[in-house]
Amino acid sequence: MFVVIEVGSSQLKVSEGDTVKVNRLANASKKTVDLNQVLLYAHGHDIRVGQPYLKDVKVKAQVLEDTLAEKRVAFKFRRRKGYTKKKGHRQKLTALQIKSIEAK
Repeated sequence: MFVVIEVGSSQLKVSEGDTVKVNRLANASKKTVDLNQVLLYAHGHDIRVGQPYLKDVKVKAQVLEDTLAEKRVAFKFRRRKGYTKKKGHRQKLTALQIKSIEAK
């Protein structure tokens, strides 16, 4: 059994027990999060596709931690001009563990 959920602007294929990292959630201080934006549900021959979301399928996830992603470096360089520019960025993430998938 798996579902495709939408968290923020990204879509993820998850099943029970998976651990995923998504963009930082505003309500990450809670212990559990309900993810209601389910795009697809598949369990054996029972396959449901939302238009755009399924209303009778819910995903419950536990917040593990707030982390930072690996550093990405943007480097600009112009040859023979003595011009270099270096800038780094670390994306803020929330680690979620999928606890249950509830379908009616």
